[in-house]
Amino acid sequence: MEQRGIRATKTCSQGFWISLLVFLCMITTTQVEGSIHEYRNEAFTPKTNAFFFHGGSEGLYASKAPPDSSGTTQSGKSFIRFEGVTFRRTKESASRQEGMQQSTGVVEAIILDVKDRKRIGGAFLKTNAICCNSTLAETGSCKLGEVILQKNPDIPSWPRVIKTHFAGKIEEVKMGSEEVEINSNGMYYLYFMFCNPELKGTLINGRTVWKNPNGYLPGKMTPLMTVFGIMSLAYLVLGLVWFLRFVQFWKDIIQLHYHITAVIALGMCEMAVWYFEYANFNSAGLRPMGITLWAVTFTTVKKTLSRLLLLVVSMGFGVVRPTLGGITSKVLVLGLVYFIASEAFELVEHLGNINDFSKKTKVFMVLPVVFLDSCFILWIFSSLSKTLEKLQMRRNMAKLELYRKFTNALAVSVLLSIAWIGFELYFNATDPLSELWQVAWVIPAFWTLLAYFLLVVICVLWAPSRNPTRYAYLEGEDFDEEGISLTTGDITMKLERDALVEDLEEDKQE
Repeated sequence: MEQRGIRATKTCSQGFWISLLVFLCMITTTQVEGSIHEYRNEAFTPKTNAFFFHGGSEGLYASKAPPDSSGTTQSGKSFIRFEGVTFRRTKESASRQEGMQQSTGVVEAIILDVKDRKRIGGAFLKTNAICCNSTLAETGSCKLGEVILQKNPDIPSWPRVIKTHFAGKIEEVKMGSEEVEINSNGMYYLYFMFCNPELKGTLINGRTVWKNPNGYLPGKMTPLMTVFGIMSLAYLVLGLVWFLRFVQFWKDIIQLHYHITAVIALGMCEMAVWYFEYANFNSAGLRPMGITLWAVTFTTVKKTLSRLLLLVVSMGFGVVRPTLGGITSKVLVLGLVYFIASEAFELVEHLGNINDFSKKTKVFMVLPVVFLDSCFILWIFSSLSKTLEKLQMRRNMAKLELYRKFTNALAVSVLLSIAWIGFELYFNATDPLSELWQVAWVIPAFWTLLAYFLLVVICVLWAPSRNPTRYAYLEGEDFDEEGISLTTGDITMKLERDALVEDLEEDKQE
């Protein structure tokens, strides 16, 4: 029955990988929107007495180059550019207008720093209205039929407003090609708004291009490209050191060493692909779906294998037991389910515009991953407890000391993870509008460093050496050569045989 379960799991796994590869090949040429925000027949949403459409939001750094009088794009310039933006109102709305009238409706594109968000609407006039009404217009505070705005006294031209007027009975109007230069660091929001209720049903098409001084990569993602570059080198160094040890003691290699090698190789590939993906995004403004999917898949495979590695090491695989016995299929199923849940979450996180998905969607997708991570943690520490107890009963002091160090490192990692999760929740709760976008990169960077730290710990503790018996499982022997030197001579052959029989019976039961 166990072999059938394993075969079925392998068959499902192979089928999944083949389907994934076919899917990747099919969409390699497709592009995912990034700092180029596309609008395809998007509708406006009513709010109080206005209608609005959120055109995007990104962290932008100030331009490094002086203003260009020729209007051409230059290196070091930060801007938001409108390209081919059109507004189409309904036929009914257009037919109700006078044919010779110059302005029969206006749509306003409003760009503002998140710090100036209270300057939109009538909050400073002590009213909930967003659009100016006749009462407010009589006081001279705003212009009737337009969005209420309070200019920033320090920068009189901000918030920036670009107006597009419908004329006569025209159904569609095109916004002029505008390029708004950014001269101060900030989280910038773009809204398209209109106040005339007769424009209800208007749709927007076109796109906007958002660029930082050094490229199209959004401001809060820019530092992560450097992180991925540094971590690529870190994994390369770890891989070289491990490879030299691997070659030096190749006669004494155990199966666990191959698993560690696979995780190191995946780590190198993951960091390199992410760096390439970010570099391409930075230069082109678009994220090719093929590259992004490969990067996401490398991340998911590496995360899954890393957790499985921690689990099988905690179970004593190759150290106190030669096989996992009947629990092999359970381990594989948990790994497969985790891969699917993690892949789905990573795809939601990285595909589409950076502000496409709501926080509710992300929370819904992350819950299965959190639950499965909890299962891994509970199973890992439960297995560690049994392994430590078994080694202590057999007085196998060398392996016991090895697993104690591993347990301490793992416990520190879990405590750091819990503390960091608490910090992340606090960070997101106190910064809903991403005002702290310049330091947001620290949160994902921590998880990358923590995963690397745990891998280094495993590499140090289970490094290939001339004396593999200090951690390798020896058939017919329940304590290694170092353990013999640390124990007393009263350990009998009977204890050896009993311990071996106990292992075999335990494997059968599991």
